[in-house]
Amino acid sequence: MRIFRDRHDAGWKLAPSFDRLAGRGDVVVLGLPRGGVPVAYEVAARIGAPLDVLLVRKLGAPGHEELAMGAIASGGIQVVDERIVRALGVSDATFEAVVARERKELERREQLFRAGRPPVDVAGKIAILVDDGLATGSTMMAAIDALRTRKPTRLIGAVPVAPPETCAAMRERADEMVCLLTPDQMYAVGLWYEDFSQTTDAEVRKLLDAAAARQQAARATSEASAR
Repeated sequence: MRIFRDRHDAGWKLAPSFDRLAGRGDVVVLGLPRGGVPVAYEVAARIGAPLDVLLVRKLGAPGHEELAMGAIASGGIQVVDERIVRALGVSDATFEAVVARERKELERREQLFRAGRPPVDVAGKIAILVDDGLATGSTMMAAIDALRTRKPTRLIGAVPVAPPETCAAMRERADEMVCLLTPDQMYAVGLWYEDFSQTTDAEVRKLLDAAAARQQAARATSEASAR
């Protein structure tokens, strides 16, 4: 059952799905922290695209925290499920308190991961949103909805493994959904990896730094050859 050695191997196997987009200047790859970032790193490296993270924080309804009444994401994005808010009678003040708490944590993580770099601009570009696998897909759904507000021309979701029904549900939200494996009996994402140990904050930071350095070197080479 274990198909992938680790997340980098999964990304290496997923990446050829995007060879058609290699070398274009209008493609951005975004990983969902933390586990999606090593996978996204390999995709971005293969096609020569910038890498960024898309941080998403669920807005859990007070007293029903497992129920999302919306989500916030990198770049000041906020998505609200008005039906849930109305059904539970959540006041504006209560809602804003939840947003403030989650935004504080999101900003902390952004500072940690990006080291002062601004989010990569996805407006008018093809955005590939990557995670290390899906079970219910709730985080990916929130991420897709949030990323839509940044107005990419095309939004593609991508994972190494996901159940068929979850992959189908993602296709209803994304312009395209790439699921490398769609086993009928999924059980858990980690069962498809030999090494599914937790990705650390330090590893995310290291990969983002390496990807940024790679892009900078590529720009310098391009400018030098144009002279």
